[in-house]
Amino acid sequence: MAHTREDAWALVTEWTASDSLRNHALAVEAAMRFYAEKLGGDIELWGLAGLLHDFDYERYPEAPAHPTMGMNHLRSLGWSEAIIDAIAGHAPYLGVPRESLMAKALFAVDELCGMITAVAYVKPTRSIADVEVSSVKKKLKDKSFARSVSREDIALGVEELGIPLDEHIQNCITALQGVSESLGL
Repeated sequence: MAHTREDAWALVTEWTASDSLRNHALAVEAAMRFYAEKLGGDIELWGLAGLLHDFDYERYPEAPAHPTMGMNHLRSLGWSEAIIDAIAGHAPYLGVPRESLMAKALFAVDELCGMITAVAYVKPTRSIADVEVSSVKKKLKDKSFARSVSREDIALGVEELGIPLDEHIQNCITALQGVSESLGL
């Protein structure tokens, strides 16, 4: 059975009450769709992985329950193993190697999307349109800013994806600018 974006969004909204976590799912989806197009991946499949990667986080915030419980639920519903594997790979503590390009992209964009969103929130306009690569890099160096964002995961994601940091940041900014209205940015 092929699942649709509507199926994925229904899961996200059923399991996630927080607007900020829903917006994070939308941001990561946009970045994944951007990279699928850029790298020759399946845009729908990659987008679904991005949309679903944290859908279980509110119910199971502790590792390794997140994302394991969500992955088990997706598997029980017959979701693609490629999506489930990518979701497993976005959680380094599971020790699942990121072998597919989709899994590498999900890991690379997840934390960075959170950082870019945080940078947009501190802009006077609160707009992603005003976020620049230099401002994101400056905030990455400030360990007290957006403390929950793993700088180590961002660096490792860039290395695994094989795209220079500045280009990767710009790619994610561009992706988020494309969905800025739905993100409230």
